[in-house]
Amino acid sequence: MIIDGKMAERDAVLQTAAQMCAAARTAPKTRGMDYIKTCIVTGEDREQLAAEMERLAAQLDYAFFTRDAGCVRKSEAVVLVGVTGARRGLNEGCGYCNNENCAACAAVDGICVYDPMDLGIALGSAVSVAADNRVDSRIMFSAGKAGLSLGFLGEDVSIVMGIPVSATGKSPYFDRG
Repeated sequence: MIIDGKMAERDAVLQTAAQMCAAARTAPKTRGMDYIKTCIVTGEDREQLAAEMERLAAQLDYAFFTRDAGCVRKSEAVVLVGVTGARRGLNEGCGYCNNENCAACAAVDGICVYDPMDLGIALGSAVSVAADNRVDSRIMFSAGKAGLSLGFLGEDVSIVMGIPVSATGKSPYFDRG
């Protein structure tokens, strides 16, 4: 049997994307509490994500969202990594959210600082898997914002970042102009 190189590369990218989700899941979390969510976006949903990035580009006047939508279209898949809004219950002993305690943070619909910290650690774990597998990737706020807007990770997710992944002769995520 002969497996076409393009098919092998596609399969490698999708397998790597799955491993990236596992790496985000197993990344260390503050207080051992896991509020990370992940998914892999391909096919028509990937096109829907790119179209939402373009819609947001016009709405927000962010030209880089349009540029990044082109990168998403050149990708085999996009890994979305998000975090649900949850407080860790450290109350007065913490205060890193600039509120007196967790209840005060909740009252102003604030974000617990541990959410973006956990998300950052999960993202680092995910992209390290891509690098270890020699799959091109780039963390994109724009793809995450579009994924959040579309609700791809659910209504309880408050912050999302996107990681397009690709295996081509040249990475579509650098020298983008």
